[in-house]
Amino acid sequence: MTEVRVAHAREILVVDDEVGIRELLSEILQDEGYRVALAENAGEARAYRQRQQPALVLLDIWMPDTDGVTLLREWGSGGLLTMPVVMMSGHGTIETAVEATKIGAFDFLEKPIGLSKLLSTIARAFKTAAANEPRRVSLSPLGTGAAIRETERVLEGLLAARRPILALGEPGTGHEVVARALELSGAPFVALPNGARLANNPLLLIEEAREGVLYCAEIGQYSRAEQKGLAFLLPKLDKHHIVLVATSSEPLANLAAEGRFDAALLAQLSAGAVVLPPLRARREDIPTLIERFWRDAAAGERAQPLLATLSPVALTALANAYWPGNLDHLRNVVANMLVVRGDITPEHVKRLLGEAASPNQVIAPEITTRFFELPLREAREAFERIYFEQLLGREQSNMSKVAEKAGLERTHLYRKLKQLNIRFARRGDDSAA
Repeated sequence: MTEVRVAHAREILVVDDEVGIRELLSEILQDEGYRVALAENAGEARAYRQRQQPALVLLDIWMPDTDGVTLLREWGSGGLLTMPVVMMSGHGTIETAVEATKIGAFDFLEKPIGLSKLLSTIARAFKTAAANEPRRVSLSPLGTGAAIRETERVLEGLLAARRPILALGEPGTGHEVVARALELSGAPFVALPNGARLANNPLLLIEEAREGVLYCAEIGQYSRAEQKGLAFLLPKLDKHHIVLVATSSEPLANLAAEGRFDAALLAQLSAGAVVLPPLRARREDIPTLIERFWRDAAAGERAQPLLATLSPVALTALANAYWPGNLDHLRNVVANMLVVRGDITPEHVKRLLGEAASPNQVIAPEITTRFFELPLREAREAFERIYFEQLLGREQSNMSKVAEKAGLERTHLYRKLKQLNIRFARRGDDSAA
């Protein structure tokens, strides 16, 4: 089977049996910066399409070998109608134009074709094709581990389904990063730090954000009037090609149960919900994030490379910390490392994390929120994970001390950590007996 090559992103195939029209269209389009391929009949167009996919086709209807509508139908049934096709005819009928549109033609141009009409139709075709392309989302500023890749896939699916996006997660998990990841070059990005404009004039926001992104931060803090304005916009977003990204670091279900958030609005937004994973749930990203934040913080400073100043044990302590403030917390701790002279030790890390005074004061928020809503088996596993993550951080991954504090044999401890999928670094003096 011959491999089909995708042509240049601006290559247009002109199919017409009249040499004068082919040459005229070719000259006009090349002057406008397009690449042009020519075919004088359906046979040549068919052969070209079998070799590669043009970005757009201008297809004459009346040709001596095969008419354009028949060729269009052939491409459609063969799975080759994967680019916009604009039909052309000097003596077409409304019925023919309607038939071509039903088959899959983007538009119909009547000869003689006016220059402005030609160029505006091509521009619309490219714009529509771009809008229908599957969107790829990159959340690389948050990390590259499995949890972030899964979040990217969820967002891509929500974009394809044209749903408003509700990004939920603890403070510092990257709400604005999600919104910025959906921004299109040259398209509007309207960010609302609060809901005041939604209450005052929501229709104006439609005009500002048309074909772009509307970012509504922390909607859990919206007043009733602001929530009403947001609900008013929801059914109008798709028509104006607006991607809504609403975020909340507060549990909206709890707010709705307390009567502080509109339950109907939450139900609508929940169809596009995505939960941003906390940093402690994706510890594999922490070393890379530390390096990145260090480079950012050290820009313009005469600081040594991080690996030259951060001991492996200190890095393990950072990786095993709880990080209640998530990315913002990690970024600030790394920035504070710049003032440390010499090697950064686990003791430095503990002080930067604010754990030196009394580590027993650090209580995981899951214990006080949804912990008791879990079934017993899941609650036990959640507690064990939190328990060992805290203990590893406090003992700087010294397995002898962790095993002693937990009252476990080290072999049993390693087995338990593996079962809980908790990453840890073995130190030279901690080899299992």
